[in-house]
Amino acid sequence: MSLSPVEDIALSEFSPGTVAEPAAPGSGFVGRSPGQLAWARLRRDRVAMVSGGVLVFFFLVALAAPLIQWAYGTDPQQQFQDSLDLYGMPLGYAGGVTGSHWFGLEPSLGRDIFIRMVYGLRTSLFIALAAGVITTVIGVLAGVLAGYAGGWLDAVIGWVTDFALAMPFLIVALALVPTVSLRFYGPREAVPSSFRVAVLITVFALFGWTSAARLVRGQVVSLREREFIEAARASGVSTAHMLFRQVLPNIWAPILVSFSLAVPSYVTGEAVLSFLGVGIVDPTPDFGAMIFRSIHYLQTDPTYVFFPGVTIFILVLAFNLFGDAVRDALDPRSNR
Repeated sequence: MSLSPVEDIALSEFSPGTVAEPAAPGSGFVGRSPGQLAWARLRRDRVAMVSGGVLVFFFLVALAAPLIQWAYGTDPQQQFQDSLDLYGMPLGYAGGVTGSHWFGLEPSLGRDIFIRMVYGLRTSLFIALAAGVITTVIGVLAGVLAGYAGGWLDAVIGWVTDFALAMPFLIVALALVPTVSLRFYGPREAVPSSFRVAVLITVFALFGWTSAARLVRGQVVSLREREFIEAARASGVSTAHMLFRQVLPNIWAPILVSFSLAVPSYVTGEAVLSFLGVGIVDPTPDFGAMIFRSIHYLQTDPTYVFFPGVTIFILVLAFNLFGDAVRDALDPRSNR
């Protein structure tokens, strides 16, 4: 039996996950998926577009670091001692800012600040994104298993999560990172920067998965009693099919939000550990190490701390604003 246009519109309003939109005359109505609706809301958010553009710019700079170095004509380790005075301070104004050195030079060593910031951005983003992916994967797996299985497995994962949350991250990291380095390298041996990066990612992974695990567990607990889960269970599907085809597709939104908000915390965490001397150390370019060296020149060369400090502030702020915008786009009720 054919329906009238009025009845067709009324029925379309009760279709879950879709929105009826007028299309071309004679073509009826077109439904949009939740992902399409979220993308449409995100595009209308000016804060999301600006912060997303800033993040894209930073990612492109980090990826194109070798190309920027070639075009800029300066190596991150190259020293310009002839541009320093007798006290090791950059000649000229604003820390030696010139057409050849856009952000000036480092006091004492005479290295170009701009090209070191480009490679420092690459280091920070790599560590933060790698740690974010690993912690999200671990947290999702732990949360799904705890929420779906329940019972003793849920209790064990909950105990492990509470234990990890009870440990002070900064104190444990300050003790763990040097200990691991001494376990593989002697006190007088130089620790490779790649090893330090791997240790930092591992430390973040040990502590960062807990928030994602708790979030996912709560979502799975609310989903496992839903009608479509009961129907899939009654049809005799396997556990793997239940988890990866029924449960995970319905919780991707909070997982994405958790990831977008975790990455900036790893950016600041890596900078703090490097500032304290247990993360990335000189001569590897890094924001935390640069800010640590700049403390000694706050009065004589404030621009040395200004450029890396403002850059990492803008990076973390853009990540947080974009993460909040993604959360609002995926769940419009969250901002009410």
